[in-house]
Amino acid sequence: MSSLYALDRTPWGWSLWPRQAGQVRAPLPPEQPSTSRTSGGGLSASSARPSRCPPWRGPPRPAPHPSPSPSPAAPDLTLACLSAAGCLGSRHCMTLLLFLGMANAYVMRTNMSVAIVAMVNHTALPHATPDAVDVEDCGPGSSQAGKNHDSDSDGEFVWNTYTQSYILSSFFYGYVLTQIPFGVLAKRYGAKYFLGVGMLINSVFGLLVPVAAYAGVGPLIAVRFIQGLGEGPIVPCTHALLAKWVPPNERSRMGAFVYAGAQFGTVVSMPLSGLLAAYGFAGGWPSIFYVFGIVGTIWSLVFLFYGHEDPESHPTIDPAERKYIVTSLWGTAGASSPPIPWVSILKSMPFWAILMAHIGQNYGYETLMTELPTFMKQVLHFDIKQNGTASALPYLAMWIFSMLLSVVTDWMISTRISHTAARRIVNSIGQYGPAVALVIASYTGCNQLLTVAILTLGMGMNGGIYSGFKVNHLDISPRFAGILMSFTNCTANLAGLLAPVTAGYIIHGRPTQAAWREVFFISAGVYVFCATFYLIFSSGQRQAWDDPSLDVPRKDPEANRNGHTKKLNGVDNNGAAIEETQQ
Repeated sequence: MSSLYALDRTPWGWSLWPRQAGQVRAPLPPEQPSTSRTSGGGLSASSARPSRCPPWRGPPRPAPHPSPSPSPAAPDLTLACLSAAGCLGSRHCMTLLLFLGMANAYVMRTNMSVAIVAMVNHTALPHATPDAVDVEDCGPGSSQAGKNHDSDSDGEFVWNTYTQSYILSSFFYGYVLTQIPFGVLAKRYGAKYFLGVGMLINSVFGLLVPVAAYAGVGPLIAVRFIQGLGEGPIVPCTHALLAKWVPPNERSRMGAFVYAGAQFGTVVSMPLSGLLAAYGFAGGWPSIFYVFGIVGTIWSLVFLFYGHEDPESHPTIDPAERKYIVTSLWGTAGASSPPIPWVSILKSMPFWAILMAHIGQNYGYETLMTELPTFMKQVLHFDIKQNGTASALPYLAMWIFSMLLSVVTDWMISTRISHTAARRIVNSIGQYGPAVALVIASYTGCNQLLTVAILTLGMGMNGGIYSGFKVNHLDISPRFAGILMSFTNCTANLAGLLAPVTAGYIIHGRPTQAAWREVFFISAGVYVFCATFYLIFSSGQRQAWDDPSLDVPRKDPEANRNGHTKKLNGVDNNGAAIEETQQ
C-alpha cells in the first residue's frame, strides 16, 4: 500500500492519493522539515509533515518518470475519520454547549408547570357546578379516587385558575421583551456574553422562587418575570452563534440537535420535578427550583469560560477546521456587517411565512407545555409522580422525531430536492400532525393510555418544525439570522403567552372534558392556519436583500499587504462566497 498511495490531510479529513512509481522523498538536512518538491513544483506525496499539519494545497503532482508502463489506476478513496479529531471538532463542542444551554433554558421555563400542581391546594378550589358537568366526564367514583389519592399531597396555596394562569404566563411577559433588543445587540457586539449572563440571571432568580412564593403572588410573578428577561437572549443568541459556527451542509442536523435541547430539557424537567415534589428536600416542591437553579448556574459559568464567539476567536481550534467553517459561510461570521435592511425584510413573504409558522408553533406548544400537567391532574386524575412522567412522554417523542427528521431532511436535500420543498414537507409534518392529535385526544374520554399515546404521537411529529421553519432563517438570510429569529420569536411568544391565559379563562370553574376540548380545538385551529400559510409562501433560498455582492468592498488583511482589496462577488450554488480580488 505504501508504494502505491500517499496519505494527505485535507480540511475534510484524510485522503489517499495515487503515487507514481519512482516518486520518492529526497533526503534533507535533519534540522529542516522534510519538504522535498517534485519537478512540477508541488510537495511530494510522501514528504514528511511537521507536528501540526500545514494548510492543504490539493493532491500532489507526480514527478515525471521514464517508466514504460504507468502505475495501475486506483479508486478515489477517502478516509473521513482517520482519528477522533477528524470526526469531532470545535464546532461540535460548541454545538453541544448550545444544546445543553437550550435544555437548561427549557428546564427553567417548564418546571413551574409541574411545581404549581404540587403548590396548589386543589381540594380547596371551586369545582365544576352540576350544570357544567359533562356526561362524557369520568365518573364521580374515578374522580373521587383521584382526589383522595392526592389529598395528602395538596399544596398550601389556594390559587384559582385565573391566578395560576397569570403566574405561568408572567415568565413569558419578560421573555418577549428582550428578544429583539438582544438580537440586535448580538449582531453588533457578539452573542456569547449576552447568552451566558442572561442564563446566569435566569438561574440565580430561579433559586429565589420558593422565597417569593411564600411572600405572595406579586413577588412570585415579579421573580418569574425577571427569569423571563434573563432567558430572552437564548434563542436569538443561539441562532447568531449557529450562523457563525455551522456550515450550510450541516445546518439541518446540527440546528435540529441544538433546538432539540428544548425537548431534552422538558423530558428531564417534568418527571424529575414530579419526583422532587413528592420526595424532595425543603418541603418537596421548593427542591425543584433549588436543584435546577444550581445546574443552570453551573452551565452558565462553563459557557462563559469555555464558549467562543466564532471560529476566528477560538484559540485552540484546528486551523483546517477554522478554514473549512469560515470559507463555507461566505461572510456570515462577521466578515461583512452591513446595515439591517428592515424595509426589505418586512416586504419579504418568506419572512412572513416563517413568522406565521412560529406563531402557530408557540401557541400550540405553550398550551401543552404549561397546561398539560393540569389537564393530566383535572381530567385524567394522575397523581403528582405519574403526572410528571406522563406529561414528559410527548416531549421525549418530539426529541426523538426531531433528530430522525433532521437526518431525513438532509437526505432529501442531498437527493436534489430543493431546500424550499424539504422545509415545507417536514414543517407540514411538524404542524399538521399535532393539530390532528389534539382533535382526536379531545374525544378519547377517560382512557388514560389512549389519550397519552395520541398526544405523544402528535407531539412527536411536532419535532419536524426544527428542520422546517426553525432553521429557515439561516436559509433565507444567514447574516441576519439572529435578527430574524429575535423578531419572529418575540412575536410568536406574544401569541404564546395568550395560551395559558386563554386556557385559564375557559376551564375556570369547570375543569371538564368539554372545556378542555375547547382549549385543544383552538390550538389545533391555530396550528392548521399557520402551517398552511407557511406551506404557500415559504422559501429555502437566500433572499436578494442579503446578497453580499451589494455590500461595500471590505479590506482583507492578507490581500491588503499586497495593496489589494477583496470584494464579495455573489455566491455559488452551494452558498460559498465568490470573491474578486481588485488592485
